Amino acid sequence: MADLLHEHPFFKGMDESHLDFIAGCGENHIYNAGDYIARENEPADHFYLIRAGQVAVECFVPNYGAICLQTLHDNDIFGWSWLFPPYMWTFDARAVDEVHAIRLDGKCLREKCETDTAMGAELLKRFARIVTQRLQATRMQLMDIYSQQRPPLDPGQ
Repeated sequence: MADLLHEHPFFKGMDESHLDFIAGCGENHIYNAGDYIARENEPADHFYLIRAGQVAVECFVPNYGAICLQTLHDNDIFGWSWLFPPYMWTFDARAVDEVHAIRLDGKCLREKCETDTAMGAELLKRFARIVTQRLQATRMQLMDIYSQQRPPLDPGQ
């Protein structure tokens, strides 16, 4: 498992001893197309490293249905809800096709981060970078959506 973690971009450059420590919380898992990997408002007990396949991150909109917010691919990660109480998913995650993932146990990781605070700080930095990237992507998506719905501003006004 440590070798698989070492190969994943999320863990690039992380101390070998930390990877060995984290590897004890991981397992390989395969999801079939259409399987829900996470469901909104259910316990968030894991985070995932996508080795192969696509995962749709979705939210449910009343009177409309599921909306895909983002599609994640090989070498992406998802799931940081295990980090923050109340440890509940805020979105659905659904396998678009067959997904090979490393599933890391959130409770195990929280306990290890308490034991090794340097490793915990390193994980938080890495997640902060991902959260920032995803917020920027969402911002761009919203700008695209709303720019199509509004007429351009008249510079003379």
